Amino acid sequence: MRTWTPPELPELPGRGTAPRLYNTAKSRLEHPAIPDDTARLYVCGITPYDATHIGHAFTYLTFDIMQRAWIDAGIETVYAQNITDVDDPLLERADATGVDWRDLADEQIGLFRSDMFRMGMIPPAHYVAVTESIDEIAGAVRGLVERGFGYRVPTEDAEGDDIYFDVDAASRESQWRLGDVAPYDRATMRELSAERGGDPERPGKRDPLDPLLWRAAREGEPSWESPVGRGRPGWHVECSVIATRALGGAFTVQGGGTDLIFPHHEFTAALATALSGTPLAHAYCHAALVAYQGHKMSKSRGNLVFVSKLLDSGADPAAIRLALLTHHYRSEWEWFDGDLATGTRRLAAWREGLERVSDDPASSAAVLAQLRAALANDLDTPVMLATLDAALDRGVDDPELLRDAVLSLLGVKL
Repeated sequence: MRTWTPPELPELPGRGTAPRLYNTAKSRLEHPAIPDDTARLYVCGITPYDATHIGHAFTYLTFDIMQRAWIDAGIETVYAQNITDVDDPLLERADATGVDWRDLADEQIGLFRSDMFRMGMIPPAHYVAVTESIDEIAGAVRGLVERGFGYRVPTEDAEGDDIYFDVDAASRESQWRLGDVAPYDRATMRELSAERGGDPERPGKRDPLDPLLWRAAREGEPSWESPVGRGRPGWHVECSVIATRALGGAFTVQGGGTDLIFPHHEFTAALATALSGTPLAHAYCHAALVAYQGHKMSKSRGNLVFVSKLLDSGADPAAIRLALLTHHYRSEWEWFDGDLATGTRRLAAWREGLERVSDDPASSAAVLAQLRAALANDLDTPVMLATLDAALDRGVDDPELLRDAVLSLLGVKL
């Protein structure tokens, strides 16, 4: 799948430090393993039907900043992202609007690419749609069944059987154990499964938590011929296959929003481990959810703030980035209509500060060191912004160095 043009990243003097990151799976800060000075990052992409709202932007900005920290530390990055371009929410939206699901997906993918480019996000080296990977995914499902990790459930309204992953068998016979990624008890897992695309009440399953691997063809739904029957993939196996094909096993970070911790990241890890015998990732990092009008942004509530609409109304992409970067990536927060104005004022103040003549300017080199220290401390962007507020209010001795630092580390063009 075509991606977008990368942003400018000026090279800065010296080197930063690889960041400590909060690993959800271990509930602690740590330095994920980066063998051969190459960080490999997989971030779950959009289901293309409501791109791109502020919640999406906050998540992708988090991993954009993570890559900037690695690059500044002299670490090569390999970034992969999928597109879930066939899934129930997309099909439901297409049906409700009378649009062909493929046309809706193409339109929304194009809008997402445009938003990411205009926002100055680093593009993935591997940008892969599920519909480009059907054969490989079906082959992985067949492999899971053959190894005893998948089983069939008869389905009356389909051409064949649905296929599910056997959580108990995988917990016994692979390196993965339920709860390796998600720090939840079983009751919470069952509740989240029901809320987030699972079907714990489905008759015929061996365990309520067992996730769908392959959905047998139903009338009116897209489907493909495969070695496991005509149908389409389940959600988690898609990412397992796309991620490991692009990055191999035991890559540096699996990323996404906190709503993906369970069931998606738990079972993506389970399936990848069952297929390869190797853990999926060294660390699992998650960006907090964003609320609007008192509730988490969601299509069901209709409380979405779209990046494209803000940009089309004349908003500076740098101001939107600053409005988002005010918040630490692990802290839940609420977008208010005045946030963009606040980001715009800060951007103007910084631009004025670069031109300020001062009898006692701050050292740009010292400010750069402070920015790098904050970035290395779990991507502490609020501290970075406060550091720049103080320095640019005073004036700096090397405006060009600081201009380059802000563009390279924060993606904000002054």
